[in-house]
Amino acid sequence: MVYGQQLPWRTALQQSSRRSYSTSIQACRVCQAQLRAAQRPPPVSIASRSSLRPLQATLPLSRDFSTSPARRKEKPPPPEEDNAEAKEERKEDVTDKPREEADSAEAKSRSEPTPIPGAGDGKAASAGGDSGLSGGDGGGRKRKGQERGLTKIQVPDVYPQVMAIPIAQRPLFPGFYKAITIRDPNVIAAVQELLKRGQSYVGAFLLKDQESSQDVINDPSEVYDVGTFCQITGAFPAGHDGDRALQAVLYPHRRIKLSELIPPHRGPPSAPEAEQAAQATIEAAPTEEQDKSAESKDEPKKGDVVASFEEQQAKEQATAAQDTNEKSIDFEPKYDPTSFLRTWPVSLVKVENLADEPFDKKAPTVRALISEIVNTCKEIGAHNHLFRDHVSAFAMSQSAANIADEPAKLADFAAAVSGGEMEEAQSVLASLNIEQRLSKALEVIKKEHMNAQLSSKISKDVESKIQKRQREYWLMEQMKGIRRELGLESDGKDKLVERFKEKANKLAMPEQVKKVFDEEINKLAHLEPAASEFNVTRNYLDWLTQIPWGQRSAENFGIKNARTVLDEDHYGLKDVKDRILEFIAVGKLRGTVEGKILCMVGPPGVGKTSIGKSIARALNRQYYRFSVGGLTDVAEIKGHRRTYVGALPGRIIQALKKCQTENPLVLIDEVDKIGRGHQGDPSSALLELLDPEQNSSFLDHYMDVPVDLSKVLFVCTANMTDTIPRPLLDRMEMIELSGYVSDEKMAIADKYLSPQAKELSGLKEVDVNLDKDAILELINRYCRESGVRNLKKQIEKVYRKSALKIIQDLGEEEGVMAESNAMTVEGKEAQQEAEKDTTDPKDTPEQAQIEKETTEQPRIALNVPSSVHVAINKDNLKDYVGPPIFTSDRLYDATPPGVAMGLAWTQMGGAALYVESILENALSHSSRPGLERTGNLKAVMKESTQIAYSFAKGLMAKHYPGNKFFEKARIHLHCPEGAVQKDGPSAGITMATSLLSLGLDRKLDPTIAMTGELTVTGKVLRIGGLREKTVAARRAGARMVVFPRDNEGDWIELPENIKEGIEGKPVDWYKDVFDLVFPDVDEAAVNGLWKKELAKPSKEEREREREDEMELLN
Repeated sequence: MVYGQQLPWRTALQQSSRRSYSTSIQACRVCQAQLRAAQRPPPVSIASRSSLRPLQATLPLSRDFSTSPARRKEKPPPPEEDNAEAKEERKEDVTDKPREEADSAEAKSRSEPTPIPGAGDGKAASAGGDSGLSGGDGGGRKRKGQERGLTKIQVPDVYPQVMAIPIAQRPLFPGFYKAITIRDPNVIAAVQELLKRGQSYVGAFLLKDQESSQDVINDPSEVYDVGTFCQITGAFPAGHDGDRALQAVLYPHRRIKLSELIPPHRGPPSAPEAEQAAQATIEAAPTEEQDKSAESKDEPKKGDVVASFEEQQAKEQATAAQDTNEKSIDFEPKYDPTSFLRTWPVSLVKVENLADEPFDKKAPTVRALISEIVNTCKEIGAHNHLFRDHVSAFAMSQSAANIADEPAKLADFAAAVSGGEMEEAQSVLASLNIEQRLSKALEVIKKEHMNAQLSSKISKDVESKIQKRQREYWLMEQMKGIRRELGLESDGKDKLVERFKEKANKLAMPEQVKKVFDEEINKLAHLEPAASEFNVTRNYLDWLTQIPWGQRSAENFGIKNARTVLDEDHYGLKDVKDRILEFIAVGKLRGTVEGKILCMVGPPGVGKTSIGKSIARALNRQYYRFSVGGLTDVAEIKGHRRTYVGALPGRIIQALKKCQTENPLVLIDEVDKIGRGHQGDPSSALLELLDPEQNSSFLDHYMDVPVDLSKVLFVCTANMTDTIPRPLLDRMEMIELSGYVSDEKMAIADKYLSPQAKELSGLKEVDVNLDKDAILELINRYCRESGVRNLKKQIEKVYRKSALKIIQDLGEEEGVMAESNAMTVEGKEAQQEAEKDTTDPKDTPEQAQIEKETTEQPRIALNVPSSVHVAINKDNLKDYVGPPIFTSDRLYDATPPGVAMGLAWTQMGGAALYVESILENALSHSSRPGLERTGNLKAVMKESTQIAYSFAKGLMAKHYPGNKFFEKARIHLHCPEGAVQKDGPSAGITMATSLLSLGLDRKLDPTIAMTGELTVTGKVLRIGGLREKTVAARRAGARMVVFPRDNEGDWIELPENIKEGIEGKPVDWYKDVFDLVFPDVDEAAVNGLWKKELAKPSKEEREREREDEMELLN
């Protein structure tokens, strides 16, 4: 609602309206000739023309003033075509000049505010709405020697029958403009016809239904009976895409009451009659001089014009009766301006004018109400800038005295600018008692005041929270605050749907997925935000549009680049690097590669997990890692059903979302430690995921649409294959990683571990030197495991001790290591606040105190002087890491009979496994054989001991029948390190050798290590982990390794640095082992062993033994 006439948008509406419609219709030449022939008026006197000039200067420049050109000489009517052209020329000639005058009037009105006309004084603006000065020089303008006079329009005081337009939401109050949109084509046509006829008056009545948008009143009960008599001050086309509409600006003049509704005519509108369609115009007769001038120049001249309304006609007739020198054209006095609309399907109503009840302006109640309304408006203006502008415009149009003199206008203003309820505003409009109207207006404006205060409070609360944030975020927070106060809930569902559609358009979704997306987006559009299904559908669409459908990263298939990257990050690991280079070579030739499933098996600390990140960097793929160690829920792999609260997709879908590519590298760590529980078997769920034939259509429980994982490169890690299910193991390509030997560990420590540990300890620029002899001592005496993880810990410990020693030597009291030098200014302030805090450390301080005690950067790094030098060598290494853990290379420097060194594979890599056999009691003729086994042996290894025992007895009985050792000996076989579980068949030949060494009473060479499975017939079978076992043998100081001949290929593939100094001896049967470990065995000597101990005692000796036993029993 805008109060005022000289606003820029009003001028724009006027100009567009002038171009769109004209309120005067020019009579054709034939009609003009007939009128002149019937009665030719005398010339207008100079006095009458001069009297028009002051009026012309005060009239608004509007399209509602019709101009008619005056002609002196009649000419024969031209053809229709010429006639149309002539009419168009006259129309342009007439309308150009008012436009020019309007432009000048607009420029002048910007600097001089125009008073707003009253609502009921009958002197309101015309159809143009402006009451400013004309664009002339105040006394009229001369163009081509001709003067023009204008007469001001008078708003009719009585207009009993008017076209009614229903309006929605808010009523119109006299004196306040309002723009409405008309969409009914019949009403649009009727408004346009009224404008052409110069009768731009309608009645505006408020609809009782707020949601209604009708333009025709079908029943009086649809609207309130009290409305306003309005003038259409502007109209221009609106709408787009075939939706035709008319934008009309109404200026209400007075209150009216609907007394009778003329039902709309539902047939097609009939064409207006020619006599009624012609607009009544009054032409001033040209003077004789003008006649002669027109004849000489042979061109039409423009005469004086006046407004063409009924009141003006009556006034002209009265003037003509008194002035004998002037006459007017005779028009029908009983002309009904809206009678032609009876055949139109529009609303015609009979109305009555409503007058305000008389009142005493000086009454205390009235004056108090006026004062309270004015004060309330001022208070609202302090909170609402837009309301303050309305008050300013209203105050500029009124003097200080007029506000108290016109309380009715003040009440209308208060109701018009407030945002109260529709019924309350209509009640103000319907009140004719000024005191009641002021009271109701005060009630409405008070509610507006409360809303303004609440809005101000919300605004201040929001501003205090977001002072440092951007303007857009401030607006969003203010909106949220308003919603919280009003109890509204809205999250912009339409914008959410549009955002999902935009994201989906950027993705190359498969047809099946696109169909599901369309179904879900339609479901979301029809769901209420408060519904529980709304959030479920929104989350699902969020996941569906975050999967990178059809998005792949550009892979780098450069073999040289891949080799460089892999060598930079890892030392050794030749098998893994060769496999990756093969993968790249295939991709380079084909242009694309399918996903593969690689499984790296090896002891901890050999680089299985870190090599995965290096592979991703070499291939230019995104990297994602997750561990399945101890995983017992299938939903972690396959996702949850959407019916569950908090359901999520599986880890693979999450990997695709994070990486935003269809071809990432996914590292599945600890696949050998996957669990199994009541929630399913995750290892079985991995079968579909890691099967190249099935994962092209992987179905997640949450997504419920097939997802192509065939482009994903899966890399799995495991310490051992024994616990991996066979079907899962069959789907993966195995790459075994053995432990590192001493020289490999030395290279890794020197190239990677030592520089990293030095930098982490803050000694990057400090002269701290860790000698290679010290690193070798760490490897041999402290870190004998297969990996380098423990070696890394020990090196970090060395540098930490060095850092502590440097600070202790330099001192902290003063100098470069002083604590004050390490603190920033903010850090010192935070430290001082923390010292003041006396609360218990386990109790969290309040937020304000925490902010004082914390800062973004409390400390800075200190620089160690260049004069500091620290050297760590083999001699002082124990000062940093303590005494050595391993004091010798092997458990036995010289093995006794019955002890043999075997080789075992463990999760930590290879290890030297000694087998010890002893006699439990002395051999005698009456002793009984037996075998006792200890050492935390599992079932398979217990069977191996029984096989070895049986084979040893058979070999002795077959080749050395005179040796009855195993027939009488009770033997105890033990494997050291009883806390470690031991299992597997590869210690068969070692156990047999240990038993035979005891039976033959011969020592074994302590530098011989052996491994191999033994059968009861003496066949030596293939074993696993030869690389790790060889590394363990070398670490234990062995010079010969006996292994099955079936593993000879594995021995050949071993790097030379591992085999250096070790002689490999492949064997097929145990006879080959026997010849290696028991060379030059004397058969006679072996048969003669234990004969003395096993000889049958004499009778006297047997009686003596019996007596000794009886004594013991007594």
